[in-house]
Amino acid sequence: MDFSRLRRIITRYCVGEENWVGNRTVHIGHKEPPSCAEAYMPQDYPDNRIVSSKYTFWNFIPKNLFEQFRRIANFYFLVIFLIQLIIDTPTSPITSGLPLFFVITVTAIKQGYEDWLRHKADCSLNECPVDVVEQGKVVRTQSHKLRVGDIVMVREDETFPCDLILLSSSRYDGTCFVTTTSLDGESSHKTYYAVPDTMAFRTEQEVDSLHATIECEQPQPDLYKFVGRVDIYKDKQEPVVRTLGAENLLLRGATLKNTGHIYAVAVYTGMETKMALNYQSKSQKRSAVEKSMNAFLVVYLCILISKAVINTVLKYAWQWSPDRDEPWYNHRTEIERQRHVVIRAFTDFLAFMVLFNYIIPVSMYVTVEMQKFLGSYFIAWDEEMFDEELGQGAQVNTSDLNEELGQVEYVFTDKTGTLTENNMEFIECCVDGNVYIPHAICNGQILSAASSIDMIDSSPGGYRREYEDLFFRALCLCHTVQVKEEETVESIKRGIHQGKSTSFYISSSPDEVALVEGMKRLGYTYLRLKDNYMEILNKDDEIERFELLHVLNFDSVRRRMSVIVRSSSGEYLLFCKGADSSIFPLVVSGKVEQVKARVEQNAVEGLRTLCVAYRRLSESEYLEASHRLTEAKIALQDREQRLAQTYDIIEREFVLLGATAVEDRLQEKAADTIESLHKAGMKVWVLTGDKMETAAATCYASKLFRRSTQILELTKKRTEEQSLHDVLFDLNRTVLRQRSISGLSVDCLDFGLIIDGATLSGVLKPNQDSAGHGNYREIFLEICRNCSAVLCCRMAPLQKAQIVKLIKSSKEHPITLAIGDGANDVSMILEAHVGIGIMGKEGRQAARNSDYAIPKFKHLKKMLLVHGHYYYIRIAELVQYFFYKNVCFIFPQFLYQFFCGFSQQPLYDTAYLTLYNISFTSLPILLYSLVEQHVTMETLKREPSLYRDIAKNALLRWPAFLYWTCLGVFDAVIFFFGAYFLFDNTTFTSNGQLMTTNTQMMFGNWTFGTLVFTVLVFTVTLKLALDTHHWTWINHFVIWGSLLFYVIFSLLWGGIIWPFLNYQRMYYVFMQMLSSGPAWLSIILLITVSLLPDVIKKVLCRAVCPTASENAQNHDELFPDGVAEWSTLSFGRSCKGTSTESSRLNLGAAEKLPVLRSDRLPHKLLAHLADGAAADLCSLSAYMLRLSGAGFAYYAPGPETSV
Repeated sequence: MDFSRLRRIITRYCVGEENWVGNRTVHIGHKEPPSCAEAYMPQDYPDNRIVSSKYTFWNFIPKNLFEQFRRIANFYFLVIFLIQLIIDTPTSPITSGLPLFFVITVTAIKQGYEDWLRHKADCSLNECPVDVVEQGKVVRTQSHKLRVGDIVMVREDETFPCDLILLSSSRYDGTCFVTTTSLDGESSHKTYYAVPDTMAFRTEQEVDSLHATIECEQPQPDLYKFVGRVDIYKDKQEPVVRTLGAENLLLRGATLKNTGHIYAVAVYTGMETKMALNYQSKSQKRSAVEKSMNAFLVVYLCILISKAVINTVLKYAWQWSPDRDEPWYNHRTEIERQRHVVIRAFTDFLAFMVLFNYIIPVSMYVTVEMQKFLGSYFIAWDEEMFDEELGQGAQVNTSDLNEELGQVEYVFTDKTGTLTENNMEFIECCVDGNVYIPHAICNGQILSAASSIDMIDSSPGGYRREYEDLFFRALCLCHTVQVKEEETVESIKRGIHQGKSTSFYISSSPDEVALVEGMKRLGYTYLRLKDNYMEILNKDDEIERFELLHVLNFDSVRRRMSVIVRSSSGEYLLFCKGADSSIFPLVVSGKVEQVKARVEQNAVEGLRTLCVAYRRLSESEYLEASHRLTEAKIALQDREQRLAQTYDIIEREFVLLGATAVEDRLQEKAADTIESLHKAGMKVWVLTGDKMETAAATCYASKLFRRSTQILELTKKRTEEQSLHDVLFDLNRTVLRQRSISGLSVDCLDFGLIIDGATLSGVLKPNQDSAGHGNYREIFLEICRNCSAVLCCRMAPLQKAQIVKLIKSSKEHPITLAIGDGANDVSMILEAHVGIGIMGKEGRQAARNSDYAIPKFKHLKKMLLVHGHYYYIRIAELVQYFFYKNVCFIFPQFLYQFFCGFSQQPLYDTAYLTLYNISFTSLPILLYSLVEQHVTMETLKREPSLYRDIAKNALLRWPAFLYWTCLGVFDAVIFFFGAYFLFDNTTFTSNGQLMTTNTQMMFGNWTFGTLVFTVLVFTVTLKLALDTHHWTWINHFVIWGSLLFYVIFSLLWGGIIWPFLNYQRMYYVFMQMLSSGPAWLSIILLITVSLLPDVIKKVLCRAVCPTASENAQNHDELFPDGVAEWSTLSFGRSCKGTSTESSRLNLGAAEKLPVLRSDRLPHKLLAHLADGAAADLCSLSAYMLRLSGAGFAYYAPGPETSV
């Protein structure tokens, strides 16, 4: 017996070897391995069923109810409803049960419908037809029946049903092309490879005869990581072991392209596929408004408990005398007399809780949820945020954070693909000191102006050398670019000779396409990769072939990639390209200083630079490197670490060849957007992995930094000269000194901070110094608070998230927003309060993991300044209004207890109690929260400073909350006592009824309550009408329609004897009340008195100290057709002065007023303003000068402009 084999079995299955615990074994085709292999132990894996739904038919009701009653408000009303069922309470259980039932039902229907849609999607996905190879034949089955180990046949343009390992393809080289648009948004074709030992299997019979096992890692969500190996058994020989990596794994959801068909084996199925693992729900984010709502709810709950306690105490104080304890009309039973006083008091306390519980607005939550859900469609429907090039508009992935868009204080943005287009244009290359500058080549599309090559040689004589050929060959060989399938070598050569400008290269990296296209313009053309040989066409029109031996893939840690090739002469060459910081330390020779100077110059100009180097390998060096690489690649444990160590050993002792410069153009209106965000009071931080000089140049171009900005550097270079502690304290002293000076001076110096990743690590690392230099984080934050903009360069993805978290957790707790377009931005997008993804060229991972997705960075301006502003204004009014109208509703009930002996007698009828929040007052505020525009969109975009009016949750602070609450209490007092005094001086009629002598109206409890309720409904509805600035036909319909509905309902409710009611107390009450003329006048008077204080307060505030928004409203009213520009100005002196330049009007020594030069501006006015002798504004009699508070504009007949 083979004891070594037995020992391996015991170690693996009995001892619990680590690599067994973390790996899985897949038997291809479910075939038992030959006897020479390890023991066959079938494993149980899930089927290929995808389940994205949350509920089933059986658990929907209990699970949904459990989730809904986890909300405090719902649980509270459930308790109130149960109390009404258990004890004798003054109101019917329907009054609490019906609103609760309505809220629960609406939410359950919404969630059930959404889950039903998920069920439908799952069924259509799980029942897709799939071709499986069984016993040498292709059998069609359904997707959910696939099992791990099945051999699957996939045809062109079909989607992979699960995660597969490629065995063979219809292409001769065993490769296939795949698009992963549905996974990460990248539409470029990616190449995947079959292992050499299986790529020759072309038919079903050949594939079915394969005896092999795959050992790979357990499922994990990283789309770009896979570690495994395949053991292939041939006869009774030792198995052939081949390494498997991400280049062999075909992911579920990806699509096969430009390949006839493939055979592959299923390794991960169902909910274990990487796609399913990536679509798990993200952590829930809560907005500042929701937190304010919860805080206000706690306050109102305390008020409710206080009311119940006060009434309970006063009730027993009132009943202290025997004649009040048991009046003749309400004798207690013997059981009630024997009940302990504590129990009676507790029962009364609960009864008062039930009576006053309507102060807690249960319908507010469902209204807020509907407002967020419906309001989110306005972003998706916004035509200005639709991008024609992408064919897509903005997307809302979560509607819970709409109002948070109006509260942003910090914006963290990526650079490449976010501020810039990620549309690369090859600018130049520097080879051994010689600079080559071809015409513009833009992302693979050669512009029309580039019909010829223009070389500029900065060195005397301009001679060619060996380094130049090596440099061009390096860029033609060191890449992952693919040639389009339809292109052939002859067609490429014909296109070059004919001077065609079309591109035939595709790649997931725009940089690589730009570089390869640049080399083509400089005489070296990459043709194709065939049979592991890379072919290039040199400047002499000769084809050179290089055997591709190994690819050392790019990673974000090394920041470089390399290839090992063998030339036709048998020479081994290692070509490497990467960031200057990762190449220069490895260089031992070459014109380092000249190339470094050129790289720095290009970086200052905002160009993206790469350095190129090479190394010649002897045969022994190559064999050693190949052996190390093979060992690292077949390792199942710590493969990435071993590969990284191997790369470091191989990539050394380089000879520097040169550098390239590629321009990533700034996105359209990126500078305007950043400038608007600054005016809105937001601080913008750029977090990028680029080098400092390149990033700084982009910051200047995008107006993040201005020429007057004093740059503070907190970089590795500076911390090498002096300690981090000293640098931080020096910078802190600088900004604090300037802040103290700026407090006394008119001019304020603008600071900008630049920090790199290495220094940030030192700042964030806990200080272990026993001497104690303090907390570096706090000093760093203090510096940042005094800087208008911050640039963080050389950032790793995790560091981006750490920066966002650092600002989030600072003592001010500001609202943060992160925006990016690539997978490396996902961590900061998830960390920020609001995450926005750009639908860019680096894939859709950022857009998929974000809360909102927009096509371009410029759309962020409208997203925040318009949509965010509106959402916050609307929901703030909604929340405050709900609490206000419920105070108005329930406080008269509290006052009424003082006039009914604290007997828990309700003031309003049961129908009014039930329908007040559901029907009578719900639709107007819902519509208001969807369509209100307190100022126009154009004004919000033109005046970003209006955003400051709502910053820091301004409309939901405690002063505003107390104002609304006090206003509600005031209105409630007016309702109650106004109606009370109206019923004064009552007399008995001939039939024994009470009648008021001043109104000739029947007097009674329900008449009194109905009068109060009528004034209440009209007042709170008209209050909302007074707050409405943007009127449409639907506003009129809903507001006046709600009031009409109340009147019609009351007429029907009191005009018919309803057979299903055991009481008819409201019969004829409403009609009898309306039949009295003085009652009508009283209703009008009470409504007017209730609304008057709020109107007076608004008029006085607008006149004495208007906000910027109120000034904008005045401006919109004066100039409804709009002007070129409006700005807030202050006139504290005479508008008279002299002018020294035609574009400015001097108002005084230090006060200047800009005048826009517009095509529509009369030249006569410009000449008049330019004339110093006639610069008196009052002399401009030919023009109208309109002043509106703090803004004014000149108007001439016809053309118009603004000053």
